[in-house]
Amino acid sequence: MRRKVTVVGAGNVGANTAQKIAQKELADVVLVDVVEGVPQGKGLDMLESAPVEGYDVRIAGSNGYEETADSDIVVITAGFPRKPGMSRDDLLLANYEVVKSATEQAVRKSPNAILILVTNPLDAMCWTALKVSGFPRERVIGMAGVLDTARFRTFIAEELDVSFENVTAMVLGGHGDTMVPLVRFTNISGIPLSELTDQATIDRMVQRTRDGGAEIVKYLKTGSAYYAPAASTVEMVESILKDKKKVLPCAVYLGGEYGIRELFVGVPVKLGSKGVEKIYEIKLDQQERAALQKSADAVRELVEVIKSRI
Repeated sequence: MRRKVTVVGAGNVGANTAQKIAQKELADVVLVDVVEGVPQGKGLDMLESAPVEGYDVRIAGSNGYEETADSDIVVITAGFPRKPGMSRDDLLLANYEVVKSATEQAVRKSPNAILILVTNPLDAMCWTALKVSGFPRERVIGMAGVLDTARFRTFIAEELDVSFENVTAMVLGGHGDTMVPLVRFTNISGIPLSELTDQATIDRMVQRTRDGGAEIVKYLKTGSAYYAPAASTVEMVESILKDKKKVLPCAVYLGGEYGIRELFVGVPVKLGSKGVEKIYEIKLDQQERAALQKSADAVRELVEVIKSRI
């Protein structure tokens, strides 16, 4: 039986996600967007790339959800993008309505799907999708930690002039200014980062990671990042569809892990065919735990705003 992935939102992130899924031949793709003609046009354009690129999947665009029925995974990228001077949190209530509607319609057609959220503010949108869908927590996952970790690894590799592949790192916490790059667990081919550079340089790379999205928004002026977010999303999709059981930092609903309850926070998880198959609770030192709790508190503030409006 052919696998199917629905991507909600045919903007830059959604379209690039759909294209990468097709190029990897992970599944047939349905691209959904409210703007008439956009998902159909982009879907057809991707389909016409197949003979050249050499992939053999079906790609369709739609303004509704009929064609999404029985999807294995639904990726939700739809929402308003950030603009210069705008924080992820500014998007909260506007994107709440977008994600609520998309989730309601998607799960009605695909009650057994796994949901991957990309829309910002990410952690609060995951909470929205969980409550709206009624799905178990294993099947609602946020893409944030993979992207934040990729940015951290990029800045380290550039600073030290080493291969990106040699850098191992992990970023936990909410997808925002309070994210927690775990410097103590970061290494280059097993060599601790602290042995290869000074603390001031490490602090600068950590801050650049936290500002990674804003840095790109500043350059683009009329939009936000999409190549790296799409690549990060597809890594999660691939791990699930191929049951690769990759251990990746993702936003998941915690039920007491790390002392945090009823919030989506980025932590290391195993992703397989069932979605989140294991949450790894690593031992953090006092400073790391305090930083993670601060990040969770920031997420809680957003969730409380949503609760007060619904």
